[in-house]
Amino acid sequence: MKINNAQKKFLRQSAHHLKPVVWAGQHGITKALITEIEEVLERHELIKVKCRLGEREERDAGIKKICEDTGAELVQRIGNIVTLYKKNSEKPVIKLP
Repeated sequence: MKINNAQKKFLRQSAHHLKPVVWAGQHGITKALITEIEEVLERHELIKVKCRLGEREERDAGIKKICEDTGAELVQRIGNIVTLYKKNSEKPVIKLP
């Protein structure tokens, strides 16, 4: 599912108060990390992930891998904090404009 700019703006506003719920760190992007992100996305749809993966190029590659493996959309990235969105197919929580 591709989201447009108006929807991204809405999601950024909705995520403003959220704290990171998953931390990607020294072990990089592992299968366990991907599974954890998928489970949290299934429950919340909109989450923040703190990525401590090294330099900018490593973070960009890690973020891209997370999005590809989970099927999530990148809403926003500010420094080490990434906001991700994935619609729950059974019980959607967030109604996009």
